[in-house]
Formats: sequence, C-alpha cells, structure tokens
Amino acid sequence: MFEHVKRDWLSNIRGDVLAGIVVALALVPEAIAFSIIAGVDPKVGLYASFCIAVVIAFVGGRPGMISAATGAMALLMVTLVKEHGLEYLLAATLLTGVLQIAAGFLRLGELMRFVSRSVVTGFVNALAILIFMAQLPELTNVTYPVYVMTAAGLGIIYLFPYIPVIGKAIPSPLVCIVSLTIVAMVIGLDIRTVGDMGELPDTLPIFLWPDVPLTLETLAIIFPYSAGLAVVGLLESMMTATIVDDLTDTNSDRNQECKGQGIANIGAGLFGGMAGCAMIGQSIINVKSGGRGRLSTFIAGAFLLVMVVFLDEWLRQIPMAALVAVMIMVSIGTFSWSSIRDLRKHPLSSNIVMITTVAVVVATHNLAIGVLIGVLLATLFFANKIGRFMAVKSHYCAAEKVRTYEVIGQVFFASAEQFIAAFDLKEAANTVVIDLTHAHFWDITAVSSLDKVVLKFRREGATVKVVGMNEATETVVDKFGVHNDPAEVDKLLGGH
Repeated sequence: MFEHVKRDWLSNIRGDVLAGIVVALALVPEAIAFSIIAGVDPKVGLYASFCIAVVIAFVGGRPGMISAATGAMALLMVTLVKEHGLEYLLAATLLTGVLQIAAGFLRLGELMRFVSRSVVTGFVNALAILIFMAQLPELTNVTYPVYVMTAAGLGIIYLFPYIPVIGKAIPSPLVCIVSLTIVAMVIGLDIRTVGDMGELPDTLPIFLWPDVPLTLETLAIIFPYSAGLAVVGLLESMMTATIVDDLTDTNSDRNQECKGQGIANIGAGLFGGMAGCAMIGQSIINVKSGGRGRLSTFIAGAFLLVMVVFLDEWLRQIPMAALVAVMIMVSIGTFSWSSIRDLRKHPLSSNIVMITTVAVVVATHNLAIGVLIGVLLATLFFANKIGRFMAVKSHYCAAEKVRTYEVIGQVFFASAEQFIAAFDLKEAANTVVIDLTHAHFWDITAVSSLDKVVLKFRREGATVKVVGMNEATETVVDKFGVHNDPAEVDKLLGGH
C-alpha cells in the first residue's frame, strides 16, 4: 500500500505541483466556455472541473490524466438544459456516473483493444485540429497587441527550456502565463482577459441534491441523455488514457478508470457540477509540464478552486493570448506529424481509416462519432483482408472417384461465399473428402456454408467425409451444424 502511495503521489512532488498549477490556469477559460455551450452558469463548469479532478485523482485508473468538464459532454447537455433546466442536468449527471460505474464492473474498458492504431492516430490529429480551431475566435478581429502577446507566448514556451539550469526546472507554459500577465498589467494593455469570459463564483461548492421528482417519468427524461454522456465520456477517457500511456510508457487500468469517472461524475452532480470526462489537451499539458502522478491531477482541481474563489482578482487579469499560446503549443504537440510522413509507407486501408476519422471528427465536432466510424471502417477492412487469406485446394483420384478438398485459412462471414464457390458441386464423384486440418471455422455463417456444401454433394449422390477439424471448429460445428443431424438432413433433402 505504501509503495503504491509513494509511486503515485510522492515520487514527483515538484513536477506534479508545478504541472498541476499550469493545468488549473488552462482549465478556467475552458470550463467557463463549456458552461456557456451547455447553457448553464459558469460556476457549474468550474465546480464540475474542481470536483471531477480532485475525485479522479484518488479513484481513477490512469495517474497523471486530467479529467474535468469538457466540450464533447457539454454539447450533449444543451437540449436537456433548455427543455428541463439545471436540476434535471444534475440528475442526469448522477445517473451518468452510475452507468459508468456499471461499465467498469462489466469490464467494458477492455473494449479499447479493438480500437486500431489508425483510429487512435486519426483521433489525436482531429483533436489537435479542433484545439487549434477553438483558438481562432481569440485571434480574429482583434488588435495587434493580441498577436504580439500570442507570438511572445509561443516564443517563451519553446525557447525557455533552453535556458541553463532553470529552463528544465520550471514548466515553460507556467512561465508564459505568469510573464504575459505581468506585462499586460504593467503596460495596461486593453486586451481580452479571463475576466471577460464570464462571472467567476465567489463561494465554495455546497452539497446539492437535485430537486426533481423521483419518478419513472423523470428517469425517462434523463436516461437517454445520461446514456449518451456515459458513452461519450468513457470513450474520450479511454482514448486519452491510451495517449497518456504512450507519452509516459506506462499502463493504465481502464476498467478502474471507468469506475473512477463514474464516481467523479456523481461527486460533480452532488456539488452542483455538470458531467465531465478526461481532457486530452489538459492531460498533454500536464505530461509536457512534468506531471506524472495523481498529485498533479489533485493539485489541478484544488488550485482551480482556490484561484476562482480566493484569487479571482488576479485570475481575471490573465490575458487570453497567454492561454491561446499554451493551447496552440498543445495543438502542435498533439498532432502526429509522422502520420503525414508515413502516408506513403502505410497500407491504403490504414490511411483511409485515419483520414476518415479525422474528417468525421472535425466535421461533426463529435469525437465519439468519429471514433465509432473509424472502428467500423477498420473492422470492415480487417474482415476483408482476413477473408482473402482462405484457400481451397483439391485433387482427384480417378480410380476410386474420390475428390479431396483441403481447406486452408479462416472461414467466417466474410469468406463464406468464397468457401462455397471453391467446390465443384456438380462433379460426379463417389466420395468427397473435406479436409479441415489447416482451417478454422469461426461463426454460424461459416458452419452454415459447410452445411450447404455437404448437403449439396449428398443431393448429387456423393458420400461426404469431413475430417481434420480442430477442437474449436468441432465445437462450433457440433453446436450449430445440421449436416450430421438425420432429422434436419431429411427435412432439407426430402423434396429431392
């Protein structure tokens, strides 16, 4: 137990604390923006980000990953808030947490192994594009000092690490935010700041049970929203965990992360916050700023609350240009530039999956839809590829009129038609031997194709022998096959 605490909480104190502060500063404008998207007061997003980050630090399955209120979740809440109000949103947030905990116990986190690398790459590239696009409103129709401050911020972020001694000791995004804030305050620049985003709360969150009727009618209203929020939240969290795993060369417990997200959302709902999930942008800021353990996530949430409640006068002064510079850095660092260079080397199917995922996510601004379509495409390409790795060889013994078919490869729904077409069902052979020593039958479609071949040969008067089945194939054939069932054979052949 102590080793676990030491590894996750105490092994990187300075790095985690500094990274957590950077993340907290970057969370403020996004939490406010997502609240506006959802149609609720800014404090709903800020309270949610605080609660989710603090709770997930203790119960999550991926140390160093940041969870808070997100845009993907906010988009799903708009209609519910508009038609039924905040109280129903809080109730839906609680139910979202319950569904996510159930998903963790059902071990649905393990489904991530079905997401191909091409989908993950497309997801990452799309997110990088969306992060950059989200900064454009802060860079259009503005005065030239905004461009100067943004450029200066990027310069600090990329050049500060090269300064001897202190360059590696202090996260450059933190230096960027602090230094540009001081410059803006001293010079008195008339540029957009965090205070212009919305009103900050001036009190701590309080326990708040949703004021909704506990009836089936209420459940019918909130369940569709909660189900969507649970799926999108878990999908984005699992994808983020995969990316942080790659960045840190460590593994996450995805099923525990599902439970942790659920517990965190229940906590948010009970303290007046909206549902949230893992944030790829902030997680990358955390990792690149030196954050590795649970302490960084805890500090991000705790410092966020301290800033908005007790340091709000200072927080309001932070120029948006500084935060835009940080997010542009995240966008550049998130995009997989090697995926562009490797387009010629990678298979066409992988490129199509990656590009389609990017296109759908960017077009819909919905990460879940893009990933689901990417997974579907990857599955179809894989099934088509494996389906081609099936061959049927044959040889004929004229003296005994015995035709032997040797089946090699995988037989399943995608290769079933090819399997049937490989047999000459009208040949006048006394005996047909189907050798399955080097084949594997996967599903009922494959078994049905074997039944069809065997029964058609028998209809032509041939004796059919099926030999060489491995244990798995024999099990599925015995369970679903009918060619050895006299009653079924009589039924199928009775009319001939």
